[in-house]
Amino acid sequence: MNLTQKISEDKEIKIEIKFSTNGYFLSGIRDLAMNFAKNLSGFNEKWAFRFQTVVDELVSNAIEHGCTEGDEVSLSLLSLKNKYFEVIVEDAGHGDSKISAEKLKEVYMEKIRQFGASEYVGIRGRGLAQIVHSWSDEVKFEDIQSGGIRVKVIKYYSE
Repeated sequence: MNLTQKISEDKEIKIEIKFSTNGYFLSGIRDLAMNFAKNLSGFNEKWAFRFQTVVDELVSNAIEHGCTEGDEVSLSLLSLKNKYFEVIVEDAGHGDSKISAEKLKEVYMEKIRQFGASEYVGIRGRGLAQIVHSWSDEVKFEDIQSGGIRVKVIKYYSE
């Protein structure tokens, strides 16, 4: 694609990357997500920064819970301008705290319930329930063939 071409409003844009579990890459991943959302999705700057935080949370969780040193994390950012923004993160499934997608969904739903009932008092474990849940319309957890988990998050555009 010629960089000076106008991006079609009716064509999905997708970026896929794989990167090492080294935390060194996180700042670049956050910048990529924010710039992708800000410049290609049609969402305003406030939402671009929110998506940056969602991506940071999902990637950090994949690295911490689903990977060991030397593994790779896969990140896909998709957008149909003024329609939706989607984030997909896949971990390798080698982490010490490996659980199934179904179990992760149960943990996620329980934390959402606890936050809604003002019962949660933990220091950690707020990201999925507070950040991802609050700033998305759909969250899906899937087991993948490698043994890891794929997390899909979608936010639909509304004015």
